[in-house]
Amino acid sequence: MKVEDFDYPLPKQLIAQRPTAVRGDSRLMVLQGDGVRHRRFSDLTEYMNEGDVLVLNDTKVIPARLKGRRRTGGAVELLLLRREGDSWSCLGKGRMREGESILIGDTSAEVLRKSGGRLLVRFATADFDAFLREFGEMPVPPYIKEELDDGDRYQTVYANADGSIAAPTAGLHFTPELMRELSSKGVRTARVTLHVGPGTFLPVKTAEVEGHSMEEEHFEISGDTARLINETVGSSGRLFAVGTTTVRALESSQRDGRVVASKGWTDLFIHPPYEFSMRMDALITNFHLPRSTVLMLVSAYAGQERLLDAYAQAVEEEYRFYSFGDAMLVFR
Repeated sequence: MKVEDFDYPLPKQLIAQRPTAVRGDSRLMVLQGDGVRHRRFSDLTEYMNEGDVLVLNDTKVIPARLKGRRRTGGAVELLLLRREGDSWSCLGKGRMREGESILIGDTSAEVLRKSGGRLLVRFATADFDAFLREFGEMPVPPYIKEELDDGDRYQTVYANADGSIAAPTAGLHFTPELMRELSSKGVRTARVTLHVGPGTFLPVKTAEVEGHSMEEEHFEISGDTARLINETVGSSGRLFAVGTTTVRALESSQRDGRVVASKGWTDLFIHPPYEFSMRMDALITNFHLPRSTVLMLVSAYAGQERLLDAYAQAVEEEYRFYSFGDAMLVFR
């Protein structure tokens, strides 16, 4: 399958540069059967019933972008990817040499290794978490050109487990009030963790979809979550997966259609004609970049032609796209 089959035209003015003024005040496109409905995200309560389960990814974005300078004065930037012992694997901007020491605030960082476009960097600080809180910035995507006034708007209200370098954006629409309203209807929540890394957002550079390899991302599913999901699958309740990362965590942990309590690394790449093992009745997701792995995942879930037709309607109706954009509720 060609990567270009997942391209679509999008006017630049529809790429959301900032979150809505009020969290949750976004639009919701509902794909149910052959129909498309245009709603508000707060209308989600109308589509969920007692006994349904909302499956959330509770990962928390760390302030993973660090701006610094070389000893010679040149500006550099690091994006933390994952911890490796006492060092970090990073993506870098600016000219940095292996063995060079750079400055971030009043802290030095040594470039131990350069390989395959990645840097291995060791920071000279005894309290890395405090250093990150002081000097780190939220790693909003590069297509967002405006500075984010409130870093919490790039964080879900239920974020709990530190580790992501990008937000699970489908969850950004939820408010505490909406969560309470769903709970009062008898909707339960289950939490998984998948730390969003470069595997989710790096572009596909191959011509054929099958030629792309996902980078591993860490996930964890507890025994309580596994039991609740399996009970729901075996009942009349429905599973609503919030975001593509939640889908990947569930599919990575399943055995014969049942979730197994587990933790580890997954490089699962879901694209058409993928056969889902888990029964997921609905998917809540944002509008994704052309040719991206997340667009391919939603295409596998919704059907490629059905999804791209919906995207064409979203452009015509001037929905807001990407991380700070509007949402879709897709029923299979």
